[in-house]
Amino acid sequence: MARRRGWGGSPPADDEEAARRIVGAAVDLIARTGAEISIADVAESLGVIRQTVYRYFPSADALMRAAAIASVDGFLDRLAQQVKGLTDPVEAMTEGVVYTLTEVRGTPHLGLLLTTNYSGEYADGITSPQAQDFGMSVIRRFEVDWASYGYDDAALRELVEFLLRTMQSFFISPGHPPREGDDLRRYLRRWMGTAISAQPAPNPAGESARAHS
Repeated sequence: MARRRGWGGSPPADDEEAARRIVGAAVDLIARTGAEISIADVAESLGVIRQTVYRYFPSADALMRAAAIASVDGFLDRLAQQVKGLTDPVEAMTEGVVYTLTEVRGTPHLGLLLTTNYSGEYADGITSPQAQDFGMSVIRRFEVDWASYGYDDAALRELVEFLLRTMQSFFISPGHPPREGDDLRRYLRRWMGTAISAQPAPNPAGESARAHS
C-alpha cells in the first residue's frame, strides 16, 4: 500500500493506483521536456520522496519504458491506418518500420522504446518483456494472416525481437547519409523481407499424408 504522504494531498487508494499515477507523471514530464527524465523529477512532480517511486519501479529505465508503453496508443492507431489494406507480411512490415522510424523523430516516448537505456544498468532494454509486448501489440494491428504464413505466437515473438533490434540499429546509427523513403523501403524489402519470408509456411491439409503414402 502506498504511504499516506505527499501526492499533492490526495494519496492513491492502493498500489495499482500509485503505480498508474507515477507512470502518468512520467508521461507528462517526457511530453513537456522531450527527453528522458529521472526518478527525482517524477518524485518531485508528485510531491513524494524518491524511495516511494523506487518502491514501484526499481530503476529509471523501468519507469521510462513503462511510460513509453503507456503513451503510444495514438501512435498505434496511426500505424494501423498507415498499413491498412496490406496483407503481405513483407510489405506490411516494411511500411510499418519506415513509418515507425519516421515517427520516432517527433515522438520522444516512442524513441525511448527503440534506444538502449541511458543508465547502462540493463543491456537488454530493447528485448525486455515490456518492449516485446509493445512490439506484439504493433504486429497484431496488421491485416496479415500470420498463421497462413507459418507464424505462431512463438515465431511472432521472435519476429518482434528481430524487428525491434533492426529499428534500434537504424535509430542509433541511421547512416551517412541516412536512408529514407523509397531507398529505405528498397533496403528493408531486400534484407528484412528475406528474413520474414524465410518462415516455412504450413503444409496444406493432407499434403503430409500424401507424401508418405
